[in-house]
Amino acid sequence: MDRKHFLTTLASTGFGLPVLGRLHKAAGALQQAEGAQLIPPCLKRGNTIGITCPAGHITLDEIKPAIRIMESWGFKIHIGNTVNSSDFSFGGTDDERTQDLQAMLDDPGIHAIMCARGGYGSARIIDRLNFKYFSEHPKWVIGFSDITVLHCHINRLFGIATLHSKMCNSFPEDFSKSEPIVQQTILSIRDALMGQQLAYTTFSDSRNRTGAASGILIGGNLSMIQSVAATNSEPDTIGKILFLEEVGEYLYSLDRMFNNLQRSHKLDNLAGLIIGGFNRIKPDDPGEEFGRTVYDIVMEKVKDYKYPVCFNFPVGHQRDNYALKCGVMHQLEVSGQEVNLREIR
Repeated sequence: MDRKHFLTTLASTGFGLPVLGRLHKAAGALQQAEGAQLIPPCLKRGNTIGITCPAGHITLDEIKPAIRIMESWGFKIHIGNTVNSSDFSFGGTDDERTQDLQAMLDDPGIHAIMCARGGYGSARIIDRLNFKYFSEHPKWVIGFSDITVLHCHINRLFGIATLHSKMCNSFPEDFSKSEPIVQQTILSIRDALMGQQLAYTTFSDSRNRTGAASGILIGGNLSMIQSVAATNSEPDTIGKILFLEEVGEYLYSLDRMFNNLQRSHKLDNLAGLIIGGFNRIKPDDPGEEFGRTVYDIVMEKVKDYKYPVCFNFPVGHQRDNYALKCGVMHQLEVSGQEVNLREIR
């Protein structure tokens, strides 16, 4: 989505640049929202963010831009053992990735955990992790794509909020020279961690279904959500605002995944549905055209329901991937002119 199509009330940032959203101060202590969702404490200058690789591998050089930017926000950075480690496509063996993430979950000196990148691998270690200390002393877990597995698991089993956002591999080499949309999405991570309540407003898509809803926001990558079906990480969608994004799939594959959500009744009792970026869709084989768009696929599956549906929300595998707090109460308003999504406490 082009920046000119994104409406916002702008506030100044520590970089002297505009940041997306209508921002309101939040309390620094641990908070609990409606629905027994626990919100981890906001971060303060001097707090420590740990960087780990529960999925794909990444080098120290590749995360240096992220380190510089987060340090400029006043945070200390702890680099996990899985950074610079690899086991083929993974950021170390399953044991190494488990141990690194477990150490950060249990370390009282680490106040938030940034997953360095996505790829694949979180599902291989999720059942090895012990969340006992984390459930008693919550901290922000940050990432998207494959990290959706962690969001689903933590939200469902422990009722703790997590942060769906860009990761280290999406931070620009030179922040000052990066595009405004890139700056704004990166700064939305800082604002979320430091206790700001973000409110996003975008122009409405003509294919949206209008309406208003409130509920706990959950979601993430569609294929990852499908991958945790019938496990203890499976999200409970009843009364929730569900957001979905995907990348690099065939249209028939998207239809299959949405069909699974429909048949498993995950779409029946939503408060609202947000469709983010569905990007780099693979072309159909000649003579095997699927004949339906993403809009067709989604609306076919939800045609019998009345809740609001919006398309092209700025979240997903794209430059305009703004931070969203999973497990936090939100208000969604979809009109013919604009879409508003904001946290409510």
